[in-house]
Amino acid sequence: MAIASVNPATGETLEEFAELGEREIEARVARSDEVFRAHRRDSYDVRAAAMRRAADLLDAEKSDVAAVMTAEMGKTLAAAEAEVAKCARLCRFYAERAAGFLADEPADAGAVGARRAYVRYEPLGPVLAVMPWNFPLWQAMRFAAPALMAGNTGLLKHASNVPRTALYMGELFTRAGFPEGAFQTLLIGSKLVERVLSDPRVVAATLTGSEGAGRSIAAIAGRELKKTVLELGGSDPFLVLPSADIEAAAKTATKARTQNNGQSCIAAKRFIVHTDVYDAFAEAFTAHMAALRVGDPTAEGTDVGPLAQEQGVLDVSAQVEDAKAKGARVLCGGERPAGPGWYYPPTVVAELTPSMRMYREEVFGPVAGLYRVADLDEAIDLANATPFGLGANAWTQDEAEQERCAAELAAGAVFVNGMVTSYPELPFGGIKTSGYGRELAREGIREFCNAKTVWVGGA
Repeated sequence: MAIASVNPATGETLEEFAELGEREIEARVARSDEVFRAHRRDSYDVRAAAMRRAADLLDAEKSDVAAVMTAEMGKTLAAAEAEVAKCARLCRFYAERAAGFLADEPADAGAVGARRAYVRYEPLGPVLAVMPWNFPLWQAMRFAAPALMAGNTGLLKHASNVPRTALYMGELFTRAGFPEGAFQTLLIGSKLVERVLSDPRVVAATLTGSEGAGRSIAAIAGRELKKTVLELGGSDPFLVLPSADIEAAAKTATKARTQNNGQSCIAAKRFIVHTDVYDAFAEAFTAHMAALRVGDPTAEGTDVGPLAQEQGVLDVSAQVEDAKAKGARVLCGGERPAGPGWYYPPTVVAELTPSMRMYREEVFGPVAGLYRVADLDEAIDLANATPFGLGANAWTQDEAEQERCAAELAAGAVFVNGMVTSYPELPFGGIKTSGYGRELAREGIREFCNAKTVWVGGA
């Protein structure tokens, strides 16, 4: 099959790439396995030096890499440059902290009748990463940096619409000084993922993507008895309670819903507002959403670019039309503009009911669902009434409400008076159908390590 880079702002095919054949796949898997045996013995200092050089390369090449991402999936240049900078920061974070995160942990030797007892963390081997297009550098980097610093090797099967970004990543770490083959890109379609994951030399997999893709990877890995980490979809709630700073909440809500052109698993999607402040929030939020500038993602001043794929526009439009047909009220947006490119305007939809698709489904575009609730109990119940559990936002100055939201919102992360995002310093991941396992922080680098118990007896 052809793997193509297509500009979503115009629909123009920029470049096509041939899918790797069986011999090429075999050679790369074999190389990953071979390199692992040496790479795992490199010291943390050696790995860290190469990881810092990778960060330096990202900084030096930020503008060029950002332009590639914008051309392939439509995020604004400003957002793309920020993504590259965040990746450089992540590389430096793990270069500095990997040795500490994976240092031997002493245990209570006396309690287990040993002279000495401890846990050591060892790399597992070649890991397959199946990554999405929405944050094409960041999503792959938050696997690659900790995996390489732990001593694993990586095989990247990236989304088929971002091959240029994938190839850049496949070269970056070799250029930085990691052994050639420590991190490789596989330009293959989804049908060949099972072939790679079933290979006995590939020891584990990580996937960021749809629930369907996660189920497929988990089924293959389960059959092969291999470890997986899955970060899947989200339908994050954004609670606004009476004590909230309404203007600050409305501004943050706008960014939270339209970041990355609305195509983010952790974007706020369901805005659940207490009736006492509903009208004020709805007015402010709608005004901010309507004021955003939609257009060419390479142009200065553009706030929202195109969706990455034509099917994405069709899906979002269908969800909004379904809501409208069943009685929902559109406060702004709601109509796909004429002309080339896969654009959809920032949209706010109110008066949603359970019969509507938007009520049940994740909307992967700049469309917000607005809900009125009577109290905090109803807000939490509605927030949790979804199969997803990735992130949650809560806006309140009341400390008791903050504690309840932190304790009762069913999510992998709860952000109070702020917007859900990912930081190198904090573990990231979901519950329920949003997946399992964690990326980033100490927890992320340990996911693909063997926590080996060591017991030493004798005098």
